[in-house]
Amino acid sequence: MAAATAPWATETPTALLVLADGTVIEGHGLGATGSAVAEVCFNTALTGYQEILTDPSYAGQIVTFTFPHIGNIGANEEDIEDLSPAARAGAVGAVFKADVTNPSSYRASGHLDQWLKRRGVIAISGIDTRALTALIREKGAPNAVIAHAPDGRFDIDDLKARAKAWTGLVGLDLAKEVTSGQSSVWRETPWVWDEGYGEQAEPSMHVVAIDYGIKRNILRLLAGLGAKVTVVPARTGADEILAMKPDGVFLSNGPGDPAATGEYAVPVIKDLLKTELPVFGICLGHQMLALALGGTTEKMHQGHHGANHPVKDHTTGKVEIVSMNHGFSVDSKSLPKGVEETHISLFDGSNCGISLAGKPVFSVQHHPEASPGPQDSHYLFRRFANLIRERKGEPALAER
Repeated sequence: MAAATAPWATETPTALLVLADGTVIEGHGLGATGSAVAEVCFNTALTGYQEILTDPSYAGQIVTFTFPHIGNIGANEEDIEDLSPAARAGAVGAVFKADVTNPSSYRASGHLDQWLKRRGVIAISGIDTRALTALIREKGAPNAVIAHAPDGRFDIDDLKARAKAWTGLVGLDLAKEVTSGQSSVWRETPWVWDEGYGEQAEPSMHVVAIDYGIKRNILRLLAGLGAKVTVVPARTGADEILAMKPDGVFLSNGPGDPAATGEYAVPVIKDLLKTELPVFGICLGHQMLALALGGTTEKMHQGHHGANHPVKDHTTGKVEIVSMNHGFSVDSKSLPKGVEETHISLFDGSNCGISLAGKPVFSVQHHPEASPGPQDSHYLFRRFANLIRERKGEPALAER
């Protein structure tokens, strides 16, 4: 899988992707210099590379983009999903097939290469991404080191040893690395054409969002439905959350092994479930809700990463196309009595949603907030808002 040299590069490879099995893939480096060890996954989305690379759920991972042309529309300061850009939470590396061209979008404020440098993301281009994707599908997501040296000088033996020695994501609590350092209030509402982002000035409900690596568009959609959103760090206790007098609690997405994060998060969730508060979880939040209810989670062979995944909602009978990003899943067979499976993946039948009988509590594995991806699942935010409105004696919103 050695790559042809990019036209605007030297003939000497300036970046390497070194897999744990010793495979060395050569290419042209861009973005930050240096090296990073992580798990390699692939994402099949056709758009939204900035949102993908800034999603905190990708912490500890190198993203291989199966779409060949990445970077053509440049980069901007709006399409960022981590809560604090200064923290630079998200993917540590990126793999592209084609060379990055100059920006060709009116929204661009700069070149992708410069944006990657500022965020500390190491990238490699000129790679046979189809072959790499096929390898991941056959053998599973490998551990690897991605390295970029403009002079083309690498200690390949050291890179191989580092890739082989890394133990991977199992047992790794990465939420603690990407969570907020302190509580904050979120008011920004969804983006509107020719207007940009708005602001929630007259909230009708209060939602506390536990930040395990939360995405901005989740917060925007909650605010857009009338919520004042208080974002709290991952280790915030149930007593502190309840003292804020929320109308509902949101469990966010995030990276790493849910069982590891669950060691401190699950007891908090269990205490919250003793109340009658509506609870809604997404991605890692879904997995930890399942753990709190007595289920188990497991590492997936290659994970689900993309914006074209079909999921069926058993509560409506409808199929929706969704955005996904997860390498662990809830074991459907482990769900106890009283926990209903509400959504499944139509790719492999894996669990994509649960609800708790008799309680206003539910969660989904996929990313209904999109960014990037289709908006088929936005109704889930209205479903959550309606549980809150019902408890407050207010009329329901149309789920549409």
